[in-house]
Amino acid sequence: MSFVSRRAALLAAPALFLSARAMAQGSPGQPAPTAPAAAPAPAAPPTGPHSVPALTYALDANEAAIDARTMELHHRFHHTALVNTLNTALRDQAELSRLPLDELLMNLSRVPENIRTPIRNGGGGHANHAMFWEILGGRGGEPAGPLMAAINRDLGGNFGEFRNRFNAASMGIFGSGWAFVTVAPSGQLAITTRPNQDNPLMQGERVLFGNDLWEHAYYLRYQNRRAEYVNNIWNVLNWEKIAERYTMATEGRLRV
Repeated sequence: MSFVSRRAALLAAPALFLSARAMAQGSPGQPAPTAPAAAPAPAAPPTGPHSVPALTYALDANEAAIDARTMELHHRFHHTALVNTLNTALRDQAELSRLPLDELLMNLSRVPENIRTPIRNGGGGHANHAMFWEILGGRGGEPAGPLMAAINRDLGGNFGEFRNRFNAASMGIFGSGWAFVTVAPSGQLAITTRPNQDNPLMQGERVLFGNDLWEHAYYLRYQNRRAEYVNNIWNVLNWEKIAERYTMATEGRLRV
């Protein structure tokens, strides 16, 4: 570097330093830049007849399919917001507030029209998520006993074919929704889907288990790779709990 070039660089250095300092502190007469906004606080705990059930396992129990941060956001924020929506709609509705969640969803036609949509969305979402947390936290694999016999009888002849059919139904949902296996009092099984936060209870059907296909259920880890999430969810299903739900359905005790 020539003497002139070195001299120019030395003379420019203080100016560059002062310019950077001014940018950090703000120009005279202008406020200094503010720090990034803090993350929003979680929704207040629901108050009313319905509440978010606590998880029965650690947030990282489903790492084979769902990361702990997604579990926290999904349970703490999304589910709470749905229950708040439901409880707000039920405010000043004493008769409807006394109904169990399944009876409320099976009788939406009795709900006043001005609150029917928030009860459909909030109540359906509450039922969907309460079921979802219950059937996760397992080690995957395959079911056994009467539940496996019902799957082989009603859903493809073997577990592999059933899994393929359920995955195809999951991938067939455009946008947001859920894939379900429903169970009749007779024990008969069927695969079905619903948009948004609709639940089969709205058509008088009980849910054995299901998968959440809203992007908030998987986006942090999978982004647009829904198929990967759909395949991995099988690794964390709790077949013992799902078998309990199957028995409860055949005995008329399954609610949501």
